Amino acid sequence: MEAFLDWFNQPPTSDPVVKAAQAHLWFVTIHPFDDGNGRIARAIADMALARSEGSPQRCYSMSAQIETERNAYYDILERTQKGNLDVTSWMIWFLGCLYRAIDGAQDMLLSVTFKAKFWERAATVSLNDRQIKVLNRMLDGFEGKMTSSKWAKIGKCSHDSANRDIAALLKHGLMKKGPGGGRSTHYVIVSEGELLKGAIKEAYDASDSSYSALSVSDVIARNAG
Repeated sequence: MEAFLDWFNQPPTSDPVVKAAQAHLWFVTIHPFDDGNGRIARAIADMALARSEGSPQRCYSMSAQIETERNAYYDILERTQKGNLDVTSWMIWFLGCLYRAIDGAQDMLLSVTFKAKFWERAATVSLNDRQIKVLNRMLDGFEGKMTSSKWAKIGKCSHDSANRDIAALLKHGLMKKGPGGGRSTHYVIVSEGELLKGAIKEAYDASDSSYSALSVSDVIARNAG
């Protein structure tokens, strides 16, 4: 452990991201404690990555991504530790995992940004508790297709109430029909571009003269966030 700590605290002589991968592997291989070695190794990797970026703040977590991919992690770790001194396969896996952690964080940031813009737009519309509840489920990644029957079940309401809820959201441009029809009719959240179009349309259709008198640039400025 003393040799490991001396090496870890020295300025990197190679790419610091490579050092993060090596540090994780070497610590978990040394296995200095009876329990918690994996968690500490993941924390060490995160620390090394933070040092490599020269920033105390990061929008991704390598530790969380390894936990998500723990089956593949244990597999590559076992193969590396039981093999020869070649750690190439481990390095390739670690770097791939890092890429997926960053990519996943970007997707999450886009999702959070879209949710903020969606609710900012929805704030101009009078929504009931059922609509807010089901929209939140959809924005959080509802699995499957949102039909009127599923809406009624989630919102604990009649089919007529569900259809009225949906019709109002379609009218205000917050939802749209998904592809297909008939018994396959389902509904989806509109895209960011469609959200902006809906805001512009409502601005010009509104009976409130002070709001309908806004210019397109005013509406865009209000909803661009």
